[in-house]
Amino acid sequence: MHHMVENGGRRTQLLRGVLDLCLLTVMADGPAYGYEMTKRLGARGLSIVGEGSIYPLLGRLERDGLVDTHRAASNGGPPRKYYELSSRGRKALNQGVFEWETTRDAVDAALGLTTTEVTP
Repeated sequence: MHHMVENGGRRTQLLRGVLDLCLLTVMADGPAYGYEMTKRLGARGLSIVGEGSIYPLLGRLERDGLVDTHRAASNGGPPRKYYELSSRGRKALNQGVFEWETTRDAVDAALGLTTTEVTP
C-alpha cells in the first residue's frame, strides 16, 4: 500500500477505475471537446485530471459506441472534435452510477463510515 501512495497517490489510483464514469457524467451536461471536459471535471473537484488522461478514454468510449462525435469549427484553430453521449452511453452511465453507489455503500460499511448494514 505504501508503494501505491508514493507512485501518484491513492486518489489517482482510485480515480483511474472510475474516470470513464466521470467522463460520461460530464458529457450528460451536453456535447464537449476534450479541454472543455477537463474544465467540467475540475469544476466538480477533479482538477487532477488532465487532457492527456482523458483522450485515450474518449477513444475507447467512442469505439465502444458509448459516445457520438462530430467536428465543429473553432475560433482561430483547427476544427474541434466534440463528444456526446449516445443512447448506449446513457444506459452505461445509469448502470455505472448504480454500480458506483452500491460499491461506495459497501466500502463505507467496511470502513465503519456508516451504520447502515449493506445487503449483497
